[in-house]
Amino acid sequence: MMSYLIVFVGAGIGGMMRHGANIAVTRALGTTFPWGIMTINVFGCLLMGLLVGWFALRGQAGQEWRLFLTTGVLGGFTTFSAFSLDAALLYERGELGLAALYVVGSVVLSLIGVFAGLWLVRHA
Repeated sequence: MMSYLIVFVGAGIGGMMRHGANIAVTRALGTTFPWGIMTINVFGCLLMGLLVGWFALRGQAGQEWRLFLTTGVLGGFTTFSAFSLDAALLYERGELGLAALYVVGSVVLSLIGVFAGLWLVRHA
């Protein structure tokens, strides 16, 4: 039960960080392109790589800190970081076909889901 609380608190912090970063980047670069979310996704993925690499190679952090920082804070900041880590792990295990299927399937099916949801609301 404590792990859920740890993730919950981290995700709240990450969500607030995402909101603040999106506002700051959008104010700086404008609204003609979703620069804020793209910046968040790229930066979040960089942070995920740094954290997971550090945990694996040098870190002595316990499972609570790993959950708080990766699943919680970075998960709240951007779920794209978790998606990218899963794709990278499949690739690094030599599962190139599964990695490609995961990336293409996730992006395509997620877009279909958004468009289906929009269509259902507009035509209900």
